[in-house]
Amino acid sequence: MLFYREMQSEWRDGFLFVGNHLVLDFLNTRPVMDGQPMELLPDASALAKWLGAAGLVTPAQAARLGKKWSGSIGEIQSFRERLRRVVIQMEAGESASASFVSELNRLLAQYPEAEQVFMGELNWERRKRFDPQVPLDVFAPLASATSGLLTDVDSQRIRQCRNCVVHFYDASKRGTRVWCSMNLCGNRSKVAAHSARQRASS
Repeated sequence: MLFYREMQSEWRDGFLFVGNHLVLDFLNTRPVMDGQPMELLPDASALAKWLGAAGLVTPAQAARLGKKWSGSIGEIQSFRERLRRVVIQMEAGESASASFVSELNRLLAQYPEAEQVFMGELNWERRKRFDPQVPLDVFAPLASATSGLLTDVDSQRIRQCRNCVVHFYDASKRGTRVWCSMNLCGNRSKVAAHSARQRASS
């Protein structure tokens, strides 16, 4: 199961990180802003930057890949939108389709995650190794994280923000999170509700 630690800020290097899961943060690279969808991954260079922002590669690697990579990433964007449909189904209490799982299994076989052993503080430890050479290599961590989302995560805690299209995994203790972020949508909703109450009482 792959969860991401809470970021100090919802935005990192121009990308939104409120999902608490790699897959959901990947989906959130196409948020709606001012009523219009915004593509935060328009090309391979932007993908390299996102990999660094997501912590999948070091900042130095991200900068190197950003200079090396160019062109469209249509196959990755198309997968993201198919994945979005699956996540929306999960949020509605449904299961992923057999065709999507078949595609996922193909990606897992074609882009397996490598592992390596290293000396930790007390003993040998195992960790995943990601050294992308081409943009499509991003399917290795994405496919692995997607399989974890389908098999290891409580789907009742996968939600879409009450006010916007952003998806998140509710990692709160009480499991009552309804907004992508208090800073982004929560405070806005509270201000709107307060204003409505004042108008109603006047």
